[in-house]
Amino acid sequence: MSTAPATEDQRPASGHPLAGLLWRVRALRVGSLLALPLGWLGIVYLGSLTVLLVSSLWTLNEFTGLIDKSLSFSNYQTIFTEPIYRKIVWRTVSIAALVTITDILLAFPIAFYMARVASGRAKGLLVVAVLMPLWASYLVKVYAWRQMLSADGVINWALNPLGVHGPGYGNAAVWLVMSYLWLPYMVIPIFAGLERIPDSLLSASEDLGASPLTTFRRVVLPLAFPAVLAGSIFTFSLTLGDYITPQLVSNNQFIGNVVYANVTGGTNLPLGSAFAVVPILVMVAYLLIARRLGAFEHL
Repeated sequence: MSTAPATEDQRPASGHPLAGLLWRVRALRVGSLLALPLGWLGIVYLGSLTVLLVSSLWTLNEFTGLIDKSLSFSNYQTIFTEPIYRKIVWRTVSIAALVTITDILLAFPIAFYMARVASGRAKGLLVVAVLMPLWASYLVKVYAWRQMLSADGVINWALNPLGVHGPGYGNAAVWLVMSYLWLPYMVIPIFAGLERIPDSLLSASEDLGASPLTTFRRVVLPLAFPAVLAGSIFTFSLTLGDYITPQLVSNNQFIGNVVYANVTGGTNLPLGSAFAVVPILVMVAYLLIARRLGAFEHL
């Protein structure tokens, strides 16, 4: 004699009243499971973000060196009115945009070959090859680039017979190193987006007489655009907040260097906190523009 499995409503409740309540109310079960991680997120992330925003509204008494906790927007006024700070913000945002564009141009053909051309075994090997640089230490990779970009490094050694020199240390070096560091974060999302495009759409475009270039422009690019956006969020935001690479391969100041110097060095905690808010505002503006362009409609 077989017995049918009990459904959610038919399942007998446990002897403990709380267990029965959790079984009957699905929302309560889900809430109890997510309470700990959401609570941790609220305390660690949202709590620290709140402290950052509040401390950015404090001021530093230049005479006593003590922090005045009365709220003021003077730090933000200083950032956007002082030419040196505006230059640092512009330098950081422009390098982040250049790194993002470079990684898109490099990643798209790689991801397209992986998703649409490579066989199953080759595809797996290529995914491992793309992810392999992430297995190495961040500092090891940056120091390796520092050695290559030095005056007696391998780049100058290879270019000397041609009568030219490498970029050395500076903005170009930051652009090269960060484009290399964040390239996997662009390749993988684009690869995933291209792999989800049905072959039937490409065949239908070909049957309707579209050229390969038209198919790429009218079918592939619109469908892959959300994946490109996802990768650009990684590359753009990671470049905005990085301070180690500029410190090792450039003498120029970036937002991360100013924040590190003011917060860790104790020079001006409120100003450093206000500068840390700038990348957040830039990313909010970036996401709003992307939404206005319809990037999230296909997600």
